[in-house]
Parts: sequence; C-alpha cells; structure tokens
Amino acid sequence: MSMLEIFYTLLKGLQITVELTVLSTILGAVFAFASGIGRLSKNKLFKYVSIGYIEIFRGTSLIVQLFWLYYVLPLLGISFNAFLIGVFALALNIGAYGAEVVRGALQAVPKGQGEASIALGFSPLQRLWRISLPQATPEMMPTFINLAIQNLKDSAIVSLISLTDLTYYANNLQSLTYETLRIYTVTLFMYFFMALMLSWVLGRLERYLRRWKPLAR
Repeated sequence: MSMLEIFYTLLKGLQITVELTVLSTILGAVFAFASGIGRLSKNKLFKYVSIGYIEIFRGTSLIVQLFWLYYVLPLLGISFNAFLIGVFALALNIGAYGAEVVRGALQAVPKGQGEASIALGFSPLQRLWRISLPQATPEMMPTFINLAIQNLKDSAIVSLISLTDLTYYANNLQSLTYETLRIYTVTLFMYFFMALMLSWVLGRLERYLRRWKPLAR
C-alpha cells in the first residue's frame, strides 16, 4: 500500500478519535472544576466525595478504569455503548488530575481579595465566580493544555474495547498488510498533527482568558 492509501484508510478512525478527545476533555474539565472546588469546600460531604474521586482515579491505571467501566457496569445493570464508556473513562481520569490544578490555582489567589469581598458582602458563590475563578483560570491553562494533549494520546487505549478509533484502524491495517513501518509512521504523524492543533486552539483560549484577568483585580 502507498502512504496515501494508508492515510485515507486511517482517516476512517480519525473522526472517532477527534470526537472522543474533544468530548472527554470538555467533560473532564467539568469534573476538574467540580472536584477541585469541592476539595476546598467547607461542606464535608462535597469535600470528601471530591477527595475520594481524585485519589481513586489518580491512584489507579487508566486501562483498569476503562475495563471496569466497560465490563463491570453491565454486571450492575448499567450499560453504555463503547464510545460513551471511552468518553467517561478518559474524562474521569483527566478530571482527577485537573482537579489538583484547579485547587492549586484557587489557593494562589491572594487571600486579601477574599477578605475584601467578604467585607463587601459577597456570598461564597459570588466570591468564587467574580473574584477567584477569573484570576485562577488563566493560570490553570498551561497545565490544562498539557493534560488535554495527554488525553489525546491516552485516547488510543479505547481500541482495547473495540472502539474504531485511529489506533484501532492502524492495528487492523497492520495485521492485514504487515506494512508496520508505513502504517505506524503515518499514525504517529496524524496524532502529532492533532496535538499541534489542540495546543494551538487551547493556546488561543488561554490568551483570550488572560485579556479578562485584569478586570478581576
């Protein structure tokens, strides 16, 4: 097979990889903010649930998490298709790591600003939404960009549950043609290009968020 033929064949799995990465990264950010804020909460239930989630998903293998969701949930009467399992597994994993980024950025906001907002009569939610998050979010972005790229690379494991992503097509094509060098070289560069695009998009988002940071001071 020519490199062009290999490329067109692998494109069949590219859409799944892109959709999986985008959806799991967005959902993972939701988990990260919820659990990162929860870890700092004075509500003990919210706090300890957040801590439990973070420690479990940071302390176990992503592959084991994926297999648990895929094979164990149906035994409990909860069934999802392979795509949703892949999204949730990746999102829960990246969310646990992102939670520590959120917590650290929020704790870095000067305490004097929180004290001033209390004196002005702001509620805890108003302090979080209007004071802390506008300043902390831009500081999270460099690490979040790295996590998003790592999430893209981790998405390759969903081929283990027969989800037809880019890696799945690469493995199948290799087993049929034995064109190992060409197939995995094209696959490598496709992942590399996606990582560059993801970094560029999130970099622009970071610059946009930093434009609004001075307004929160």
